[in-house]
Amino acid sequence: MEPADALAEHCATTAEGLTVPALLHRNATEFADLPALTTLDRDDTRTWSVLRDEVAEVSGGLAEIGLKPGRHLLIMMSSRPEHWLVDLAAVHLGAVPSTIYPTLSTEQMRYLARHCDAQVLVLEGAADLERWRPILPDLPGLRRVVVVDAVDPGGSGPEIVPLARVRELGRAAHRTDPDAFERRWRAVRPDQPVTLLYTSGTTGDPKGVVLSHHNVIYQAVSLDALVPVPAHAPSVAYLPLAHIAERFLGIYNPIYRAGHVTICPDARQLVAALRAVTPASFFGVPRVWEKMAAGVQAHLSTVEPAVRAAFEAASATALEAYELRAAGRPVPDELAARLAEAQATVLRPIQSTLGLQNMVWAGSGAAPIPVDVLRFLAGLGVDVLEVWGLTETTGTATINTRERFRTGTVGQPHVGMEIRLAEDGEVLVRGPLVCSGYLRGDGGVEPVVGADGWLATGDVGAIDPDGFLTITDRKKELIITSSGKNISPAQVEGLLRAHPLIGQAVAIGDRRPYVTALIVLDEEVAPQWARSRGIDDTQLSALASDPLVLAEIRAAVDRANARLARPEQVKTFQVLPSSWTPESGELTPTLKLRRRVIVDRYGDDIDALYQSAVEPAGR
Repeated sequence: MEPADALAEHCATTAEGLTVPALLHRNATEFADLPALTTLDRDDTRTWSVLRDEVAEVSGGLAEIGLKPGRHLLIMMSSRPEHWLVDLAAVHLGAVPSTIYPTLSTEQMRYLARHCDAQVLVLEGAADLERWRPILPDLPGLRRVVVVDAVDPGGSGPEIVPLARVRELGRAAHRTDPDAFERRWRAVRPDQPVTLLYTSGTTGDPKGVVLSHHNVIYQAVSLDALVPVPAHAPSVAYLPLAHIAERFLGIYNPIYRAGHVTICPDARQLVAALRAVTPASFFGVPRVWEKMAAGVQAHLSTVEPAVRAAFEAASATALEAYELRAAGRPVPDELAARLAEAQATVLRPIQSTLGLQNMVWAGSGAAPIPVDVLRFLAGLGVDVLEVWGLTETTGTATINTRERFRTGTVGQPHVGMEIRLAEDGEVLVRGPLVCSGYLRGDGGVEPVVGADGWLATGDVGAIDPDGFLTITDRKKELIITSSGKNISPAQVEGLLRAHPLIGQAVAIGDRRPYVTALIVLDEEVAPQWARSRGIDDTQLSALASDPLVLAEIRAAVDRANARLARPEQVKTFQVLPSSWTPESGELTPTLKLRRRVIVDRYGDDIDALYQSAVEPAGR
């Protein structure tokens, strides 16, 4: 048996028969007093035994207010301990929790609640309740609305129940039937849904992805086999739980590993959380890593020449070792000694400012990350390794590991997974991480795979002779110019975003004669950059038309163009006066570009770029 097949068989055997409730029971029994869940800067740590007791309490209460096995519980809440409690409580009941993004519009909220026929809705507080009140009468399957913080329960529609009352009902039910909780969770099977996650809907209505207990536990087992970290390792949860990455890394993986999760409720405090926790592993979406790199670069631009020279020498040493490892070659003892010295004297202090000094595995995914950013971070002694997958593949279908990685690729197939390319280059995947299917409006589950078991991912890629996959673009997002040239916007945008000043960039050119770009300044780096050069007005709206800023962006575009084929090069660009966020609509909650929204919203600006391709514009 090949080693890869043996590992897949081992992971399948290990995951067989396990469910999330069974693992929580194990943790509360074997690791009762170990920390499980903490909120950053709060004295609220729950041990595994305490966490399970609270889950049991809430689970009993949800049963009392009418949540049935197999039915859906919809959650709109920030990252806080109650989110974990409610989610796990529903799972122990055999119900299916689904977290949705708070940035959704009213119409989108209505659509999701009706699509899954939610029986219970859990909200955070008064502001959320007011957003939902107008559509509650349109949700015939909804029995109760549970609110975590105190609110005025007035108004028509389903009964409003405080979470505190749900817990009271759970305690009372336990006194009446002490064995009910055990009976319910032991009836949960590995093939049952553990969650329903809605895709971000960049090109249409969101799809409800049904993931099973086996999906998420197999992912945890296989990740444990490839990325060994210390037992009961601490981690930071900062992404929304509607995101497959955080749902897996913040809930299921720590339950499997009996780890300690620190909740960072505000992503702006992420670096502070990392410094407090110093995790052994960390997954960052590309924007997180880009901001970290930009922050270090901005700091280095202000230090004394001797300090910068010391960093550059240490960085060169780290990069030399990194390139050898990426090529699968050994690091000579002499270089290893120089690297250890560079780490101790220069790099580790910088890593410590970011909370990355204990990092065993650092990952990036959900969107492309510029290779220049990866190389800069490698020069800090932080090897950020790309992964790739979809919500439909339980997050990760390919992975780079410290032992086997290749810069610019998203790695090799995960344990037990198969990857191949269709004739048009679309990436197809098959294996145990592929979800159960998409939820249909009638409550059934529609398979996502064909008769042969392959899932068409919508991503276009290439596979090298060693099996490393490179994602070139989304199939539906390729630019086809008026002259018939096929261009990957992600490649163009990644090269542009490698400059610290550029927060976001979108390449334009579909059915146009050439490529142009809309550019958004980084809201943190740009003001620092401007102040260091004596610019008084550091508002983005002013910087977007500042001559020094435009000259720097022009230089960044020129550098990107030097690495692109002529048809891919950006002919001209416009710097926009405000940032893009999920709230403003140009980005999805997972920070992907909403290309259709951008093209519609900035149509006049785009047209202007094609009326004159001589000078870059700012407005």
